[in-house]
Amino acid sequence: MKIGVVGATGMVGEVFMNILARSKFQVTELRPFASEKSEGLKVKSCGKEWPVQSLYDGCFNGLDLVFFSSGDDISREWAPKAVQAGAFAVDNSAAFRMNPDFPLVVPEVNATRLPPRTQPTIIANPNCSTIQLVVVLNALKKFGLRDVRVATYQAVSGAGKAGREELLAQLREELAIRGHGDSVPAAKPEVFAHEIAFNCIPHIGSFNENGDCTEETKIVNETRKILEQPKLKISAFTVRVPALNSHSEAAWVTFDRTVERTEIMSALENEAGIAFIPQRQPRDYPTPRMASGQDPVYVGRVHQDSSDPHTWLLWIVADNILKGAALNGLQIAERIFRT
Repeated sequence: MKIGVVGATGMVGEVFMNILARSKFQVTELRPFASEKSEGLKVKSCGKEWPVQSLYDGCFNGLDLVFFSSGDDISREWAPKAVQAGAFAVDNSAAFRMNPDFPLVVPEVNATRLPPRTQPTIIANPNCSTIQLVVVLNALKKFGLRDVRVATYQAVSGAGKAGREELLAQLREELAIRGHGDSVPAAKPEVFAHEIAFNCIPHIGSFNENGDCTEETKIVNETRKILEQPKLKISAFTVRVPALNSHSEAAWVTFDRTVERTEIMSALENEAGIAFIPQRQPRDYPTPRMASGQDPVYVGRVHQDSSDPHTWLLWIVADNILKGAALNGLQIAERIFRT
C-alpha cells in the first residue's frame, strides 16, 4: 500500500499515522502532507521516518489511498485531485458528507456503500458525534426507530490541538489564581466562545436562523443519510465540556413497539464495534476517560423511560479522535482493500 495523509501534523492526522502501524496494511510508501511551515519535518509511522511535504500538483501520483484531515476548503480542492491520480480519498472534513454523489460511511453500519477497489472515489468520514451514535442506532434499528433525541457532551479535542491547549492553559491559570487567593480575570478565550475551564458551552459551530448550531445539523442530517432513513425524527443539542478527550452522549430512542430489556441488551452485546457495560453495580457505566485511547463505542446506563415504555435511554461514549475520526477512516480503507 502506498498512502498519503493530508493534515499529518494535526491531531487526527497524527493518530491516523500512529494506528497505521497496527493496521493490516503493508505500507511501502507513506507521504505525510502539511502546511509549508512543517515541510521538511520527519514523522514516524510503521517503523520508519517520513519527510513532511506540502501539497502540489501531482503529489498524489502513484498512491492507493489518501486520508484527508485538514479542513473543508483543502478537501474540496485536493480530494478530487487524489481521485484523478487513481487513489481513494477518505475525507474527514464536512466537504462531501451530504453530497449524494459520495458515500458517507461507518463500516459497522453501511460498508455495502463502499465501491470496489477498482473504482477510486471520495469516501466521506462522518462527524465524530454522528459515528458513535449511528453505531448504536444500527444495533437497535430492527426494533423500528421512531424518534431519536440526543444531547452531546463533547471534549475539547474535537476542536483540535488548539482547543486542548486552551483548556489546559485556562486550568493552570485558574488553579494558580485560586491557590494565591487572588481574583484575577482569566485570559480571553480564543478557540471557544467562553472560558471552557470549569464550564460548559452549549455552542459548537455557528448558529442558523432557527437557533440550531452546525454540529447539531450535522448529527441530524448525517444520521439520516447513513441509516438510509430520510424521514427519521431526530433532534440534537450539542455542548462543549471541559473533558480533554472522548465525546459523551445521552440518547432517548423511541421504538415503534415495546421492547424488552433482554432484547436491548442482546442487540448491544452482539453488535460489532460496541462495548456494552451492563449496570450491575451503581458505578458500572462508561466515562470519557475510560473510552480515551480505546477503539469501541461504549454504551451504558441503558434503561426504560419511566414515562414512555416505547423509549429507552442510553449513555454513549467514544474516543472522538480515534473511532470518531482516524480509526473509522482506517476501517473504511481496510474494507475497500479487503485486508
